[in-house]
Amino acid sequence: MKIKDLHRQYAHLKYEIDSAISSVLDEQNFIQGSQVTLLEQQLADYVGTAFCDTCANGTDALMLALMACGVQRGDAVFVPDFTFVATASSAYILGATPVFVDIYSDTYNMSSESLEKAIEDTLSAGKLTPKAIITVDLFGLPCDYAKITTIAKKYHLKIIEDGAQGFGGAIGTKKACSFGDIATTSFFPVKPLGCYGDGGAVFTNDEHLHDMCVSLRVQGRSKSDKYENIICGFNSRLDTIQAAILIPKLKAFKEKELDAINSIATKYSVFLKDTVHIPVVPEGYASSWSQYTIKVNNAEIRRQLIAYLYAKDIQTAVYYPRVLHEQGAFTAIQTASECPNAINATKEVLSLPIHPYMTDEEVFCVSEAIRSFFAEGYSE
Repeated sequence: MKIKDLHRQYAHLKYEIDSAISSVLDEQNFIQGSQVTLLEQQLADYVGTAFCDTCANGTDALMLALMACGVQRGDAVFVPDFTFVATASSAYILGATPVFVDIYSDTYNMSSESLEKAIEDTLSAGKLTPKAIITVDLFGLPCDYAKITTIAKKYHLKIIEDGAQGFGGAIGTKKACSFGDIATTSFFPVKPLGCYGDGGAVFTNDEHLHDMCVSLRVQGRSKSDKYENIICGFNSRLDTIQAAILIPKLKAFKEKELDAINSIATKYSVFLKDTVHIPVVPEGYASSWSQYTIKVNNAEIRRQLIAYLYAKDIQTAVYYPRVLHEQGAFTAIQTASECPNAINATKEVLSLPIHPYMTDEEVFCVSEAIRSFFAEGYSE
């Protein structure tokens, strides 16, 4: 059983997706075709922002957001220690310094207490200028933006929401990718909304940030003349075929897939609540369940559980096996901040198969296998 099953999704949407691809081939407008503009409008309408600017991938979306916010060498960008490397490397590539922040042990999202301490420590050290916070809506769940926004305003920092896994999540009626000053997402195939290659987008209500992103993604071009470059940008456009694929997939996501995956997550939680640590969704929050991630007591139990499930043809994944500050890429800039919750998470989390087209029988099968593992006993 696959952790994600794109074949099954394609089988349900085959006619719409094939027709969308065919229309692009007929029109022969592969770069910035009409489908790109249509998709951007539909995405902005869904998220609830004034602007959506698509780009080539999720990492580029982060780069665009950081550049639009003026992040540069000498700046500090505060990022969670427990996430995919692109969250930090996008700032590092621009010459800024990622400052690693701990997470909450239940939601795996950025700890506001650790964030404020990291900001104060950075100010006290006096070597870097605090500039921005990159929040990560991990596994589909939005961060605690009420607390983080208060901190950002106190220290005059920009909030860049990394919604690569969060698209479709919400706090009350406000959707992920609409928090902070600017937000990003990824359309990597296994994300909540994925294309059939790479793709990304930036969301904002700020017209200046929107104009900057539009210019930066096409080499810093001016609005009036394609051969006049007003700033130094780079090439990061979502190609028209991927946009065409995303249009019917967004429709399915809104109409049935998000509800379906939440139903599956609820079933998992009912089946597993007395066996493992199940994901926490705070009151008033909604997750898009990019991953359904359980937690066990230590790395050895997890290793044995992975092997046990693999023997039953059940695929699992560990997101993430090491914290960012231990990555070789950041050896030269490791910060002194302690991130014990992030370190513990790398040893204890395990993501299970989940996608909108799972059957009840499959959810029960995975759950029963986990329950059997603990009932049969394991080697300490």
